Amino acid sequence: MFDTIRVQIAQRGLITLPKDWRVAYHMEPGDELTLLDLGGVFVLAPRRSQVDELADRISYELAGRGESLESMLLTLRELRQRYGEES
Repeated sequence: MFDTIRVQIAQRGLITLPKDWRVAYHMEPGDELTLLDLGGVFVLAPRRSQVDELADRISYELAGRGESLESMLLTLRELRQRYGEES
């Protein structure tokens, strides 16, 4: 199904999706959508980005192990320095 419609941006930047599409894709008020900017071409997906979901899962797992962004960056710097010394 490749339909194209025109939408108009309302006050406060709101747009309305056609009811047929909301029903077809089981979208309800309050659902989150993912909006991608591909260099001026916008893609609106009726689900959360899989990249965002994966990042959240990785963050949760690392936090459970006591890891943080800072600890990972420190380890990365140490490994880069060690690799540079070996070259």
